[in-house]
Amino acid sequence: MNDEEILVCAVQLGENFCLYFADDDGLECDAFSKEKILHRVLRNVNSQLLVVRPDLNIAAFEDVTDQEMKCGNGMHFSIHYYKTTTPSAGMPVAFSVQVEDKSYYMCCEKECGKTIVQFKEGEVPKDIPGESNVIFFKKTFTSCSSRAFKFEYSLEQGMFLAFEEEGGLRKLILKKLSSKDEVDETMKITF
Repeated sequence: MNDEEILVCAVQLGENFCLYFADDDGLECDAFSKEKILHRVLRNVNSQLLVVRPDLNIAAFEDVTDQEMKCGNGMHFSIHYYKTTTPSAGMPVAFSVQVEDKSYYMCCEKECGKTIVQFKEGEVPKDIPGESNVIFFKKTFTSCSSRAFKFEYSLEQGMFLAFEEEGGLRKLILKKLSSKDEVDETMKITF
């Protein structure tokens, strides 16, 4: 037996046997804590790689040669997995990428009333005490496709990372899923 302190809280059962804590001092609130990091390239349904170009303020899926991939400038992502106190939403992740000698993290910002995906210079935080514009919930793309994923923005339910054709580019955007049963191939991302 060790002498480690164990927190015990008084509880009561309410109507419909709901559980209530008499005193919530010391209970953990919703938070994210970094658990592990995977290093991967991100591909769309057309097998194109996501490439970040901060100098042009753009992230787009592009056809990439083997030689360009070896260089990997703006293509090799770190996927930061977080532990959470609310696991039902999906696996919380954040994305960062190296471009030359600088690190950039993916986040979403409101601009002219629309939420857009941006890459800002800096590091992904180790611990996030509450809501954050850098967290996305990783979900399987379809039940029969366990190797493909979609990423829901944590601050706007139903908004997912996707791509949209614009001027010959397949730009990374946030897109609203119209119904839970809809399968939108522009949201499909593989590692």
